[in-house]
Amino acid sequence: MSNRGEWLESLTIIALSAVGGVLFYLLWMAIAIPATRSGYDLLETSLWILSPVLTALGFATGAYIAERKVRGGGLSFIRIFVWPFVGSVIGALSTYVFGPMLIVFGMLTFGTASIILREIWILFGKRNMG
Repeated sequence: MSNRGEWLESLTIIALSAVGGVLFYLLWMAIAIPATRSGYDLLETSLWILSPVLTALGFATGAYIAERKVRGGGLSFIRIFVWPFVGSVIGALSTYVFGPMLIVFGMLTFGTASIILREIWILFGKRNMG
């Protein structure tokens, strides 16, 4: 079992990852809302497809920065990115049927859950999975 310090490290990584996910989603919104009003369907479709990718990028960036600060190094960015990418895609797909604007709830919920799962995985000694 892990000690209290490791749990606090994990909570810090989860929190900063969630902040990164929210910030990158807001950045995506700042770009997407004006662009969707342009009337170009291909542009709008492309932006909706990029939404979970950019949100996952935010989660991973937050986790990567926190990992470097809290644990003094660690895994490569891509090994961290895989977790929130899968979570964000699942979240987007599971909530898209209720309306595309609602995918934010799915992406942020499942993206955060994926980072929590990653930290649990690490805390219980399976660091080789990333």
